[in-house]
Amino acid sequence: MKTRNIFLGLTAGVFLLTSCGMGGQKSEEKSESETTKSATVEEAPLNTLTEEEKAEGWRLLFNGKNFDGWRGYNKETVPGAWSIEDNAIKINGSGEGEAGAEDGGDIIYDEKFKNFELKFDWKVSKGGNSGVFYLAREFDDLPIYRSAPEYQILDNENHLDAQLGKDGNRQSASLYDLIPAKPQNSKPWGEWNTGSIIVYKGTVVHKQNGEVVLEYHLWTPEWEKMIENSKFKGWTEMINAGGEERMGYIGLQDHGDDVWFRNIKLKVME
Repeated sequence: MKTRNIFLGLTAGVFLLTSCGMGGQKSEEKSESETTKSATVEEAPLNTLTEEEKAEGWRLLFNGKNFDGWRGYNKETVPGAWSIEDNAIKINGSGEGEAGAEDGGDIIYDEKFKNFELKFDWKVSKGGNSGVFYLAREFDDLPIYRSAPEYQILDNENHLDAQLGKDGNRQSASLYDLIPAKPQNSKPWGEWNTGSIIVYKGTVVHKQNGEVVLEYHLWTPEWEKMIENSKFKGWTEMINAGGEERMGYIGLQDHGDDVWFRNIKLKVME
């Protein structure tokens, strides 16, 4: 009996030691796996292209340092209300509404694009309002919004526009005053959001924070009807967005509020 008890005790000890050893090895393996995973999802530096983006043909429209490539709408230089702050393009709000300040006004990237995907980060101050225009054309006597569809930038919680329009079509990522962004997944003021606009042979897609929130089709009877039933009724420049060439400028709106943009990247689509 005593011999049997000693044997059982030794067997149990070996089992416990083996179990502990295996458990420690698994923990080490799990730790290494988690470390590798964390390294994989590490974000690229601001306003730069990853090797994958370079291979896919993406280009930077903002280098994080200056306004190279940008100018004011119907102007040769960038208005003074715009600045570079914390690696971002910032419109310093005048508090006087859309392009209300003497040194304010919308800005455009000085190159026209036709079929493309645009990516950008944006954040607003409390109650902030702005927009990203695309397929814009320049007219001496007309503002940029007369010819260009607008991806709305807004603090949905604190700006009056979020309660106006129809069915939320003035909230962030909406096609301003025409189609609401659904689902509405914007982050609160002061936090960064991601946006995306795809324009391809008349098909347009808006994305917000990784989700498709709307799709529509330019230069169709449905498009014309939508314009005629909106605040843009009679705006032939909007109906013919991009003009005969079906191409135009990317623009950032001065709506009188503090708003920031960064990581502005574009890929031309053939």
